[in-house]
Amino acid sequence: MTMTQQILAAHSGQENVEPGQLIEADLDLVLGNDITAPVAIREMARHGLDSVFDRDKIALVLDHFTPNKDIQSAAQCAGVRDFAKKHGIANFFDVGDMGIEHALIPERGLAAPGELILGADSHTCTYGALGAFSTGSGSTDMAAGMATGKIWLRIPDAIKVELSGSPRKYVTGKDIILTLIGILGVDGARYSSLEFFGAEALSMDDRFTIANMAIECGAKNGIFQVDEKTLGYIKDRVSRKYNVYKPGPDAEYARTVRIDLGGLSPVVALPPSPGNVRRVRDAGVISVNQVVIGSCTNGRLEDLKLAAELMRGRRVAKGVRCIIIPATQRIYLDALRLGLIEAFIEAGAAVSTPTCGPCLGGHMGILADGERCAATTNRNFQGRMGHAKSEVYLVSPAVAAATAIAGELTDPSGVTQ
Repeated sequence: MTMTQQILAAHSGQENVEPGQLIEADLDLVLGNDITAPVAIREMARHGLDSVFDRDKIALVLDHFTPNKDIQSAAQCAGVRDFAKKHGIANFFDVGDMGIEHALIPERGLAAPGELILGADSHTCTYGALGAFSTGSGSTDMAAGMATGKIWLRIPDAIKVELSGSPRKYVTGKDIILTLIGILGVDGARYSSLEFFGAEALSMDDRFTIANMAIECGAKNGIFQVDEKTLGYIKDRVSRKYNVYKPGPDAEYARTVRIDLGGLSPVVALPPSPGNVRRVRDAGVISVNQVVIGSCTNGRLEDLKLAAELMRGRRVAKGVRCIIIPATQRIYLDALRLGLIEAFIEAGAAVSTPTCGPCLGGHMGILADGERCAATTNRNFQGRMGHAKSEVYLVSPAVAAATAIAGELTDPSGVTQ
């Protein structure tokens, strides 16, 4: 079996599972946010479910419209707060002690190798970077998960992604996953498990970015083989027992994709699809009105360090709004101590408290008719960040920073210090 298949077999009490098979599996964590959790809470009430399966295995993170942008979002969050208090939810994160959920969960040690994690958010696949099976679901499945601790799943087949070599400077995890999406297409891995090998040269932050966007080519999940970097990351975060799964010697893969990391360049996904990928240097002259550096995809400390390296001592181009959003309070504090926040503000950028904000067209950076944004977010569908006639260009933090300085889409490899 593949890594994913072994995890699902273990969680369903079976020795062996096969692609296409339906199982009922035990959950290690159920996750919701201020958009998806209220629906799940209402569904539990509608079905007369008045208790949760385990107060320690549910995480509720208020991150999408927080700090609350209007009365409706305030009411949504109030309902989640009441539910968390009523049921004694141990892992409840609110303004001031929170972060964007998919950066916060691994940071707080709530995801570990071999675990099965269900989240009512499509980018829950992020935790595959730690060798976990994690996937997104609807809020009704989240409701069932909170009440019973179980979920039904169909066993996915798998695509093997073999990485080799080391990326050049300014080629990041974002460039790698966008390149892969460009190869596969936005539905090329539909309901498959993307299993990554040969990632020794990649940092954990790169791996989180890659696993985060597995959903953008239709994958059920993305998962990395656990190595020394993985174990180093969880060493001081996870104290409970966990299991490391490696693929069997005869594991079957529907397809193998090979990527030479040393041959990659910074890329951009042009609107309106994450699969519309071009090398930045081949994309032409594209001026922008806004740059966003943040999100569950690219708001981690390594991302901010890279952006600050390019922005320090320079100024954001006139007519460009640059918004920096650290993904968690801890990342914000680390960035502050390292002088990154100072560099951003001196460059003319605005720095926000952790929030999903502009990524989903929520707040903190909505686009007007005809405006363009270079963003380190994960989706660039029509109207994703505001007006239906606005455009979002998906890039790495390095490309975003270089673009903010130049005022147009720019390959950071050509920026001199």
